[in-house]
Amino acid sequence: MKPALPRSDALRQSLAPLQQRWQALAPREQLGATLGLGLLLVFVVWSFAVQPALKTLRTAPAQQAVLDAQLAQMQRLAAEAAELRALPPVDAAQADAALQSATQRLGAAARLQRSGERLTVAFTSVEPAALMAWLAEVRAAARVRVVEAQLGRTGNGYSGNLVLTLSAASTPH
Repeated sequence: MKPALPRSDALRQSLAPLQQRWQALAPREQLGATLGLGLLLVFVVWSFAVQPALKTLRTAPAQQAVLDAQLAQMQRLAAEAAELRALPPVDAAQADAALQSATQRLGAAARLQRSGERLTVAFTSVEPAALMAWLAEVRAAARVRVVEAQLGRTGNGYSGNLVLTLSAASTPH
């Protein structure tokens, strides 16, 4: 059995042909190869370490601004939800009147159907601003919550269905 060589000896033996080849090169060729390897090393370090870090540093402020805006919007919505929860409930007659009134303002683009505690509103080509205004009105005036939404973008606006539920005090008994 042959004794195992230490790792450094094995490495030296495997690199010996390369060392001989290197020493056989003219000094000018050695300089060119050294410069080429140096440039390759600089390129690799730039590509995989420096450039990605610089890109992250450049884009971080913009990403943080977007995240800050999203956080502010979520905080506004949370405050609005807390305000709506704190409002006293409306009775069923007021809720019905508010829903009918808001839906009639949309004209033929909206149809309201009641099924117990759930209300289904079918929309046909409702403009985004009108739909947002309608949602804000019925949420505030009738205290309804959207429990299901199936809306799709059409050429002139949104079409689809919203399923709403009335708050506990607004539910007819």
